[in-house]
Amino acid sequence: MSVTQHAHSEIASVLQLSQPGWAAQLEQLLGQPACRKLGIYDLPDEFLLSVVVPVFNEVETIAGVVDRIRATDLPCEIVIVDDGSTDGSRQVLEAWGDQSDLNIIFHEQNRGKGAALRTGFEHVSGDAVIIQDADLEYDPAEYRLLLQPLVEGRADVVFGSRFAGGSQRVLYFWHYVGNRFLTFLSNCFTNINLTDMETCYKVFRRNVVKQIAPTLRETRFGIEPEMTAKVASIPGVRIYECPISYSGRTYAEGKKITWRDGFWALWCIIRYRKGLR
Repeated sequence: MSVTQHAHSEIASVLQLSQPGWAAQLEQLLGQPACRKLGIYDLPDEFLLSVVVPVFNEVETIAGVVDRIRATDLPCEIVIVDDGSTDGSRQVLEAWGDQSDLNIIFHEQNRGKGAALRTGFEHVSGDAVIIQDADLEYDPAEYRLLLQPLVEGRADVVFGSRFAGGSQRVLYFWHYVGNRFLTFLSNCFTNINLTDMETCYKVFRRNVVKQIAPTLRETRFGIEPEMTAKVASIPGVRIYECPISYSGRTYAEGKKITWRDGFWALWCIIRYRKGLR
């Protein structure tokens, strides 16, 4: 967690972030520049964040992810799509059926992350939509910083970049090289300058999701370059990046993406190079 994120979490432990006027009080105390840097701002009235959580065999982490989302104290609807889990995740989710902030959908067979996201997008109703993996590699404590460009009217889409200065667990060198190469190639076709196209953390205004969701075709991890190409092709769209932390897993800990997905991502970058056109 960065210094900015740590400072924000410390403030959150003292103040209820949903309390009306809390940001204005801190702005008087700290000044507007400091508050903007720390991601301290009031949300619009009636604001709702839709969190889409694709799940496949994450029985060890799904409860922790939901707890962390709730701990953000943001007004959220959590749309969980179980993608044919066989490790007990489905049974955990079935037991949560009476929880009002959860909308849980089940795929009877494993169809892939892309298919789970496409299902989840059909059920969102929030002003903004964020994707959250169920494996604790990405920290929901960073939602408020990712939402800030949207709430301030500067962006329509925000990517959380693992390569823009946030802290991260040191792991696989060739995964890093592959991610940077795929981002570079994607940028060549989209003519935007992202540093992390493959990131899980993508935040959209709902109207952007409604525009691209009916056109999505990929069922596995190819959904990442497909979404990026289609978002980038929207006339006048404003895209921002924010640094995020990343606590990656090893394969022994449950990481699922493989070198085959990397080669398929190459094909998807070329296949969807024209975006929505």
